[in-house]
Amino acid sequence: MTQATGVRIGWTDLPGEVRAAIEDLLGSPVVEAVSQPGGFSPGTADRVRTAAGTRAFVKAVSTAQNPVSVDMHRREAAVTARLPQEAAAPRLLGTYDDGEWVALVLEDVPGRHPHTPWQAGELATVLTVLRDLARRLTPSPVTDVPLAADVLGYDFGGWERIAADPPGNLDPWAEQHLDRLCALADRARTAVAGDTLVHFDVRADNLLVAPDGRVTLVDWPWACRGAGWVDTVLLLINVRLYGGQPADRLLTEHTPGVDPQDLTALLAGMAGFFLDAARQPAPPGLPTVRDFQRAQGVATLAWVHERLDSLE
Repeated sequence: MTQATGVRIGWTDLPGEVRAAIEDLLGSPVVEAVSQPGGFSPGTADRVRTAAGTRAFVKAVSTAQNPVSVDMHRREAAVTARLPQEAAAPRLLGTYDDGEWVALVLEDVPGRHPHTPWQAGELATVLTVLRDLARRLTPSPVTDVPLAADVLGYDFGGWERIAADPPGNLDPWAEQHLDRLCALADRARTAVAGDTLVHFDVRADNLLVAPDGRVTLVDWPWACRGAGWVDTVLLLINVRLYGGQPADRLLTEHTPGVDPQDLTALLAGMAGFFLDAARQPAPPGLPTVRDFQRAQGVATLAWVHERLDSLE
């Protein structure tokens, strides 16, 4: 399966003044930098070690690689700086921003991504972490992030855009049920309302599992205020994509009290977003993003189909 990845630059590709500024933040010269794979960024993603033995994780990108990635780094810095200390997220140690280059210096969290296909024990731990995060982040400690409904305003118009200009390879079931899918996506905009700070991009490659089993959720640029169950649904889309565990049963178990139609509506909205976005040209430095979105869209649409069939 195509993975989420960008064409990365590395630590030594950064301009000297950017490296010097990061070293000033760390208080010692960097003597080792190990690039990390995965993720939708063409910038650096390096675990670094300084001469003094300090370790950190450095993310840096410029407008030349991708101007959208620059904005995302700024949003991530603003959110991460205000997350509570007890949240399962890396601490922000400092930032650099000269208008062209933006760098984030974060706590280096030891660990690896969860195994995929998903394993029951790891998945259970991640679901517990998301439940705890939702509790800790309600009400949202960051008030100037957008509402989930506003973030989704355009994204959840994916089925409407597909209906207006259907691709030749559109799933036959989806083609027959476009009106219903549009209505569900519209419902999702209201269903996701809430005052929890949600990560809104929960996937295996945005999670780290430490040797002691501790789980950390990284990469927060899409954070917004919404319903506390949203991140659980997004995680289970990733489970549905990679397999290994019964995503639909887990969805029911871990969203108690949530209207099942609202859950299906969010899944339908995400499927439309993925499949519509996958039709666009690849952004600079991100050659695999459209294939990955298409894979997510196909998997999520199949899930929506099954859920709707089960109601009939």
